[in-house]
Amino acid sequence: MESAKAIEKSSLLELLSTPRDDTRGQQGQRRGWWYYAGWSAMILFALLTGFHAFRWVTAPGAVYSSHMPQQIDDELVAKRLAASQRAHPLLLHHQNDGQKQVRLGGKAQAYSTSGSAKDGQYLIGVGKADITGPVVEINMMGYANFEQVGSGVRQRLYSRAFIVGDLHNPEDRFIYLVLDTQAGDTAVRYGILRGLQELGSDYAMYGHDNLAVTATHSHSGPGAWLNYLLPQITSLGFDKQSYQAIVDGCLLSIRRAHESLEPGSLTAGTTKVFGANINRSLYAYLANPAEERAKYNVSAEDDGSVEKDLTLLKFRRASDGKNIGVLTWFPTHGTSMLANNTLITGDNKGVAAYLFEKKVREREDETDDFVAGFSQANMGDASPNTLGEWCDDGSGEREQDEGAASCFEIGKKQYEAALDLYLSMDTMPANVKGSGVKAFHRFHDMSDFQFQLPNGSTARTCSAALGYSFAAGTWDEPGHYEITQHGSNDSNTNPAWRWIRWVIGAPSQEQIQCHSPKPILLNVGKTRFPYHWTPDIVDLQTFRVGQFIIIVSPGEATTMAGRRWKEAVAESSKVQLADEMGGNEPIVVFGGPSNTYTHYITTEQEYGRQRYEGASTLYGPHTLAAYIDRTKALLPLLRDDAPGRDSNSSDTGPLPPDNSDKSIGLNTGVLFDTTPQSHSFGDLIFNVGKNQFRRGEKVKATFVGANPRNNLRLEETYAAVEHRPRGESEWKIVRDDSDWALVYQWKRTSLFKGTSEAIVAWDIEDWTEPGEYRLRYFGDARSIDGEITAFEGKSAAFMVR
Repeated sequence: MESAKAIEKSSLLELLSTPRDDTRGQQGQRRGWWYYAGWSAMILFALLTGFHAFRWVTAPGAVYSSHMPQQIDDELVAKRLAASQRAHPLLLHHQNDGQKQVRLGGKAQAYSTSGSAKDGQYLIGVGKADITGPVVEINMMGYANFEQVGSGVRQRLYSRAFIVGDLHNPEDRFIYLVLDTQAGDTAVRYGILRGLQELGSDYAMYGHDNLAVTATHSHSGPGAWLNYLLPQITSLGFDKQSYQAIVDGCLLSIRRAHESLEPGSLTAGTTKVFGANINRSLYAYLANPAEERAKYNVSAEDDGSVEKDLTLLKFRRASDGKNIGVLTWFPTHGTSMLANNTLITGDNKGVAAYLFEKKVREREDETDDFVAGFSQANMGDASPNTLGEWCDDGSGEREQDEGAASCFEIGKKQYEAALDLYLSMDTMPANVKGSGVKAFHRFHDMSDFQFQLPNGSTARTCSAALGYSFAAGTWDEPGHYEITQHGSNDSNTNPAWRWIRWVIGAPSQEQIQCHSPKPILLNVGKTRFPYHWTPDIVDLQTFRVGQFIIIVSPGEATTMAGRRWKEAVAESSKVQLADEMGGNEPIVVFGGPSNTYTHYITTEQEYGRQRYEGASTLYGPHTLAAYIDRTKALLPLLRDDAPGRDSNSSDTGPLPPDNSDKSIGLNTGVLFDTTPQSHSFGDLIFNVGKNQFRRGEKVKATFVGANPRNNLRLEETYAAVEHRPRGESEWKIVRDDSDWALVYQWKRTSLFKGTSEAIVAWDIEDWTEPGEYRLRYFGDARSIDGEITAFEGKSAAFMVR
């Protein structure tokens, strides 16, 4: 269409006319000499020492390193399950008692098998659990910014589990996890699988082949939990507390989903979301063939440069017709919160899930523990920062809120579109039908894979490497070394990068040719000391329920890369899975980054432009083609007559390393907490200031605090708003630190003395009920001998008018 082409052309001209080395993302900053020194020192120290002298050793069976007092495996899971059972007494819990299975309460999982998959009946279950790791003193994962160290919580992080199974073949099922983290990860996945094995025979049907660990790609969660060295560097290595919080929360969400399994139906629908994403690498996108782009260029508002489609899958149980959850797929980066944000959040998809769950739980048609998963899709080049680049000259109005207002707005757009679609499906019959539930998973070595392209020519992948534009960053967060996208190489960049390249190891001529036209900056695939910097062995995984197919991608695929992958699977499934489709057109969605983080996946044409995404495509220009080739080759495993999981689960391919027990770890523990003279923990330092507030105002109080790493308070809270209804004596919690409007912050006031302060702040919402309120703080102090003691603080009461 002419109008859309004109917009496409003007956008490109504007992009090309922008001096890329003079622009920054919102509130972005250039870095000084110390930033170079930080990267250089970390890498040099890793190479010289292997960090092994600094590892915090964990005893066999322990959850945290010795300096971490809290164990959250058996003890905490039992505590969290007990709390869950009190809230939901019909849940069935199993625990091992030798060879005996002990039922703790509720009804047994006895399912009627009168329905069939062809009638749209499957086994379905959902669950949700807290995975919020250390909220302070740990570098945040996503922006690779040494300065971005956690200082508190705006919103807790969760694992949301969705299980779909075959009614007649209980071994045929899959788990789809949506985590409020930057990516799925190999070490986390290994930890979950070990935990599932320890849960006993009831969970024996779950393994490598049917567990998908996907992420919303939030850049505002604590780091130091990933398996490979490169993403560990800015987080000062690996932190057991951060890692185990994710693993244990995932396990608890799976247990809740598994124990809620019962027959039900699935209904799929699609809608459009406008204003929630924009292509941040239009120059690369326009390298794709014009005729291919034209297929998706439908209007000025939907010009195809990013996908606007949101696909929703509704879960409804058969016993009472109540809806138990939804899964959605929509592509936009988890970078609404900026790199200067230091509060933990699930970013825009965390907001969307929070709003959706809060809204629908008010209805009679939904369960009280309804779960909404807002999964990522092919968002490699899709930014939520839809106003584009902001320049250093400070022109234009912008809120100094680290991206919070924009984050809420982008999340709200996804929530509103999903809710409208969801409500319109109330009277729609279940439309996911067809034969059975199947899953496959294979590990595949991508370092040197030769295969045949559809045109008959031979292609190969390369050992992993990152190009110069990887260090340039994007407009969501520009790089820090004056490297520009699509223009930098070893001859025109800061000497610090050449030094780092030399330390890691220069690429061979063969490696240079394989990755061409990428100018290689970091030859990470050939670096093994002290352990792998990036993965060689990647996860290939796809799920099918009826005609609904989920591609589980280990990397961030760009808009067009994801389209090609989905379309290849859809076309192949029409032939290879024709009997399983039940006469329906396949519905194919794309979820990632999942299982292990392999950075980006671009089309070959986009790769040639060598912007950030192409430079971050680890395995060379044929990376996407290799993924498509392997996925199509494995599609027959989704047939009904494919071998069962017990007979093919051993054929997983070469196993990737699990570095969780040998990773570096330079984050020190909490030594002790003390209070200022004449004060106790939880005492008020600054009260709320007045006794009456209006809606829209902020109320806050400051307390004598203690380090929140002493207790992650999983499934609990650091802060709360309490309300006392008129005429009553009891205070009731009406907000906690999972609520967007309530913020908990912590700051150390003296490292030597071990003193600190906690700030609880509430932006009073417009819909707040008038009445009497107060702020609460919940903390845990560590004595010099290591004993942890819980305490509480409260503000004076105040009125909201």
